[in-house]
Amino acid sequence: MKRILIPLMLVFSIGCKQEPKKALTAQEIIDNSIADSGGKQFDNRKVSFDFRDKSYVSENVDGLRVFTRISDLDTTTITDVKRGDDFERYMNDSLVVVPDTMAVKYANSINSVHYFVRLPYGLNDAAVNKELLGKETIEDKEYYKVKVTFDQQGGGDDFEDTYLYWFDLKTFKPYYLAYDFHVDGGGQRFRKAYNERYVNGIRFVDYENYKPKDDSSGIFEIGQRYNEGELELLSKIELNNITVTPL
Repeated sequence: MKRILIPLMLVFSIGCKQEPKKALTAQEIIDNSIADSGGKQFDNRKVSFDFRDKSYVSENVDGLRVFTRISDLDTTTITDVKRGDDFERYMNDSLVVVPDTMAVKYANSINSVHYFVRLPYGLNDAAVNKELLGKETIEDKEYYKVKVTFDQQGGGDDFEDTYLYWFDLKTFKPYYLAYDFHVDGGGQRFRKAYNERYVNGIRFVDYENYKPKDDSSGIFEIGQRYNEGELELLSKIELNNITVTPL
């Protein structure tokens, strides 16, 4: 009997000494997500893609992020360039003067497209604040739910917007995101990623873009509203002709 009890007691003793698994922080979840999605390859790769009727390019030049948007209009090619905080517009390679109000509008539009394409990479920018809200089930699968807000300094014109991200518990990939916004009357959006693919080591996805059928609840309930069929499909966000090349 003693020969049986002693090994059982040793096993029980070892099991009791094992420390409980440490809960992940929002920062750790995002770090893992960025690593799985290509890590810092965005720093030393030139990425180009087509979105709707325009072409886009992102690259790092002399330590600055340079985002470009190219529009072909019959005999005119418009090239908008956001270099750090500066904006320039070229028409057929000639620099043109753009009023400050319009320059801000164009720069924000370019930044928005590149921001979503580069996710989750931008979630480690200096102005980003992250908070783990726990776990939430969407479409019968559980995810980490992370809240993201922005400092006014460095957070852009939309720093007051609140974002939510749902990360896979194992792979840490973000499969859903949502945000509220305050311009043009304000509103909420919910996006579901699909068509995941890796191009030279960097993850890209397309999105189904939803909006609430009514404004009866806040942004933090939008995941459950999606589960309950209370969102309607607004558009699809699809990337084409993606290329990734070393700088």
